[in-house]
Amino acid sequence: MNPSKIETSELLCKIKVESQVRLPSISMVFVAALFLSSIVIFLISSAGNALSLNYYEKTCPDVDSIVTNAVNKAMMKDRKVPAALLRMHFHDCFIRGCDASVLLNSKGNNKAEKDGPPNASLHAFYVIDNAKKEVEDSCPGVVSCADILALAARDAVAFSGGPTWDVPKGRKDGRTSKASETTQLPSPTFNIYQLQQSFSQRGLSMDDVVALLGGHTLGFSHCSSFQSRIRNFNATHDIDPSMHPSFAASLRSVCPKTNMAKNAGTTMDHSPTTFDNTYFKLILQKKVLFSSDQALLSAPKTRDLVTKFASSKATFTKAFASSMIKLSSITGGQEVRKDCRVVN
Repeated sequence: MNPSKIETSELLCKIKVESQVRLPSISMVFVAALFLSSIVIFLISSAGNALSLNYYEKTCPDVDSIVTNAVNKAMMKDRKVPAALLRMHFHDCFIRGCDASVLLNSKGNNKAEKDGPPNASLHAFYVIDNAKKEVEDSCPGVVSCADILALAARDAVAFSGGPTWDVPKGRKDGRTSKASETTQLPSPTFNIYQLQQSFSQRGLSMDDVVALLGGHTLGFSHCSSFQSRIRNFNATHDIDPSMHPSFAASLRSVCPKTNMAKNAGTTMDHSPTTFDNTYFKLILQKKVLFSSDQALLSAPKTRDLVTKFASSKATFTKAFASSMIKLSSITGGQEVRKDCRVVN
């Protein structure tokens, strides 16, 4: 068995939060999908080194505090930073594993991930740059940009009132970043089956799907991500019938049909800078922006989890932390970059 898989399993037993594990009833088709996805994850993980909580214990013991201070400093100036860092880490891990490929700049004829359409609104890269500079000053050539991003995402959630967790470390930075591969990212228009397929290909369960989509409690969305739900939905309905009519009306005023401003949009929930379970409550009220989030009510298992998380923030945050560790343990990469924006 892959050593990284063994160590990650051990780490999941040591984390501060308890994983809420439930075995779903699944079809043989999904079993096959899980089998294939486990092969994909095995291949990705084998490209990187095993992760460990004490990976930098001797080589860079202060890395956690250095990154935490950098995130805190940025957040004090811009409350949008936590949502940006969490989204950045998620988008990184879904393409080639958590290898900081999302941080690389485009060069020559190669258009990098950060310039792909789904990543056009990513921001706060400077936070990772600042953290990397301070880490390099303390322990040069030791800590990967991928580990810094994983730590920053954890701190972003914690500083926003969410859970904290011990981040396994030892990721390596990738040397490849292609905008064309960002089509692999889950779309805000996905239905429940597309979500299941996308996440299972990365070794993530439907429990992980619901928990990780809860990260939408932070941040802002542009109209382009939900415009299709509020106008000309289909031949029968102008508005998506799964959306509450009054909520759709409010969105139509925010996103006018013509002359829509480039940055027009709205916050993901009523408390966009606080990590809480409000978004799950809004799903039950049919007042969320993305059809992919509303789709969680279309299957019994995911609907039950939405109801469970809506009724208990503690239950949600424990599940979220466990799923984040699982997501961020998908490794890949070959080096420790000196500059997070360029390969060595």
